[in-house]
Amino acid sequence: MKKSQRTGSHTVSRLTCHIVWSTKYRYKVLKGDIKKRCRDLLIQICEAENIVILKGVISSDHVHMHIEYPPKLNISTIVKQMKGRTSRKLQQEYPFLKKRYWGNHFWGVGYGAWSTGNITDEMVNEYLEHHRNDNDSKSNFILE
Repeated sequence: MKKSQRTGSHTVSRLTCHIVWSTKYRYKVLKGDIKKRCRDLLIQICEAENIVILKGVISSDHVHMHIEYPPKLNISTIVKQMKGRTSRKLQQEYPFLKKRYWGNHFWGVGYGAWSTGNITDEMVNEYLEHHRNDNDSKSNFILE
């Protein structure tokens, strides 16, 4: 499968990331209907924000998502939207969750995020070295 790039009027990009977050206290509540509803909500959020889910797994106490996102968004905003919207909706639709998670905090604080892709640091450095002009030292950012 060929990986496609996003194109805008002045941009070309393919930004991908693996994100992970867990339920508060790592309670194993993402099961059955709650798990299905959480999945549906995440899909809706991603569609609304033009985010492509490359792969995703909802475990009983945490969520893993591998996403491709537009350059106008940043990871902290994406995770904030996903955690906030799913927390609010799940607690509205499943009232017993409000009792377990007092203060409306369904997800734990924080998240993990790792950039992904098919380009290594070595490939970027090789590309930059190839485009380096030794005669114009003012244009070089490489510290030696």
